[in-house]
Amino acid sequence: MPAQAKTIPAIRSRQNALPMPLKLAAAVLGVCVIAASAHIAIPFWPVPMTMQSGTILLLGAIYGSGLAEATLASYLVAGAIGLPVFASGAGLAYLAGPTAGYLLGFFVAASLMGFASSRGLMRGWTGTIVAFLAGITVIYGLGLAWLALQVGWNKALAGGLVPFLPAEATKIAMAILLYRAGHMLRPR
Repeated sequence: MPAQAKTIPAIRSRQNALPMPLKLAAAVLGVCVIAASAHIAIPFWPVPMTMQSGTILLLGAIYGSGLAEATLASYLVAGAIGLPVFASGAGLAYLAGPTAGYLLGFFVAASLMGFASSRGLMRGWTGTIVAFLAGITVIYGLGLAWLALQVGWNKALAGGLVPFLPAEATKIAMAILLYRAGHMLRPR
């Protein structure tokens, strides 16, 4: 039996073995980290860069299936009830506004990252790069689709994608390097 097939159940059992209080604490910590990353604006060209999308993808990969979804669902609920966890705004109306597709994309992308990580698909550089690129594609795909319904495709691409490409490339590269560094440091 290949080594990969032997280690995948071990990965799943390790995540499922966490006691519920520890899972709850990890989800709360994840919500706090995502909220903080949404409010950290780094000067960048052509628009300031928040660390939110990279943080969400990285947490999804680290947390794995189940915990990633629970954390992002908690994050969205926190924003829906008015807690200041989003980059700007909060409340149920915010969840139906222009950024709603991106917020849904956060949840789907974190789920995708958790799935890829839990199944051992991110053990090598290639799998990690593909997973992070797929994750950011999901965020922008859903975000742009929703935004285009409101302003049209030309404006959605011009305002909801193009200005963010340099910052997203930087965040994805940083998230990939952090994930790989953590993976290399993990005891085997």
